[in-house]
Amino acid sequence: MERKKMVVGNWKMNPLTHKEAEKLFDAVAKSLLWVKKTEVVICPPFLYVEKLKKLSRKIFLGAQDVFPGDVGAFTGEVSSGMLYELGTRYVILGHSERRSFGESNSDINKKIKGALVVGLRPILCVGESARDENHGYFSLVKTQIEECLAGISKNSISKVIIAYEPIWAISSTPGRKDATAQDSLEMAIFIRKVLSDKFGKDSGSLRILYGGSVNEKDALEFLKNGGVDGLLVGKASLDAKKFVEIIKICEQSSK
Repeated sequence: MERKKMVVGNWKMNPLTHKEAEKLFDAVAKSLLWVKKTEVVICPPFLYVEKLKKLSRKIFLGAQDVFPGDVGAFTGEVSSGMLYELGTRYVILGHSERRSFGESNSDINKKIKGALVVGLRPILCVGESARDENHGYFSLVKTQIEECLAGISKNSISKVIIAYEPIWAISSTPGRKDATAQDSLEMAIFIRKVLSDKFGKDSGSLRILYGGSVNEKDALEFLKNGGVDGLLVGKASLDAKKFVEIIKICEQSSK
């Protein structure tokens, strides 16, 4: 069975108001009447989810993080169950910005397990901060995958999405460099090998996305030659015109 293509927009801590959030979301939603082969997910800040879910059935909503516990004395946290009840169906986990705050693979593993229990589909971010001549970055990504997915059953692995996001290519990284489709392809092949070794044929339907300053200019190249099933879009998802163009490119590449 062919894996459905996917475009995920990560709004991060944007925009400032509900009004701006609704305007951006609505502009994207109204442009997606023609989309049939691409799954579109937008991950806004928590507090915008409830209003946005009423604006479109075409767009799935996701969260940018979650707390691994259920209910209890956890000041300031939001659980997987709360997110699901709110209307989210996906959650980004292990993003490099969260990891930079000290989040470990073990922390992410607990969050993935909690998300799967309630029906949320985790989008697990993996990626290296730099590429060394000895190719040590392969070992780093392998460790991220193995530790973050430790104890996940073969029955559940197809519900997980992997987003390869080389930190050195992210726009907020000092001295960033552009990643190429070849960089993505190389890592996508490696990730599939790691998953196959760990989960066997059960991992065959798992989708791999590319993220890392992807935009409407390089989207086709990554989709065509990067070995991925879709894209995790950051900055460009805050511009409705650019984001819709990326979705259009993804849709056309599925033909």
